[in-house]
Amino acid sequence: MTEATETGRAEAAINAPFVRELVSLWRAQDSHGAWEEKSDLDLLAPYILDDDKRRALPIVGDPDPDTVWRLELFFDAVALSIEKATGVMIQPMLKMHHEGFGRIVLIGGRLIVVNKQLRDVHRFGFLSLSKLAAEGDKHVRSGIEMIQKYPDVANY
Repeated sequence: MTEATETGRAEAAINAPFVRELVSLWRAQDSHGAWEEKSDLDLLAPYILDDDKRRALPIVGDPDPDTVWRLELFFDAVALSIEKATGVMIQPMLKMHHEGFGRIVLIGGRLIVVNKQLRDVHRFGFLSLSKLAAEGDKHVRSGIEMIQKYPDVANY
């Protein structure tokens, strides 16, 4: 893959609606302005785990608080994106064992719109920004489809 192709994919990914929502959430967390000078790519950099970074992580390990926070922000962005698309208020719920195994569900009304089993949370990340955008978009589409399929349950 050429450098120009990868740059084009990164530019498309950074402008994807889900990624814009994620960046907005990150910026909202900066109550003291410490990240004002950081670019959007710098804010999202902790989500990118290339093969070398992933290899450096242990196979089994407890997730640190920053990693859990990134996971929560990722699914908060999914929830807000679904909410904006459907008008249904979405609430994330995370239940995780300290070793990084658990489940996150996004609930709209009485409907579970996204249900994701979590494993190896200490290794939560994506190979590239375009993979981050694709995974977020996949969850958003899935949630929107679930609400469209069961609108009475979601709007209860």
